Amino acid sequence: MRVVMCVKMGKELPGLARDPLGGELGKRIFEQVSQEAWNLWLEHQKMLLNEFRLNLADKKARTFLTEQAEKFFFGEGAQLPPDFRPAPRKG
Repeated sequence: MRVVMCVKMGKELPGLARDPLGGELGKRIFEQVSQEAWNLWLEHQKMLLNEFRLNLADKKARTFLTEQAEKFFFGEGAQLPPDFRPAPRKG
C-alpha cells in the first residue's frame, strides 16, 4: 500500500492505486492526494455535476471539472453553485 503526504488532509494517508486523470494534474493528484481526499472529491464532483447540470460529453464541462479539481486539491477550494444549500445533517 502506497502512503502519501496528502495535500488536502495534511497528513500521511494511503494513496491512490493509480493516476485517476492522466496528464500533469493526474500525476500531481497521484503523488500528493490520498484515497480519502479523492473520495471527498468524488462526492464534491457529483454535487457539481448535478447542481450545474453538467454534461460530460461537453468539453467545457470537462474543463470546468478539471479546473475545480485543481482548486479543490491545490488551490483555494472548488466552487459551490450560487444557490447551493447543503442537506441538513441527520441525528
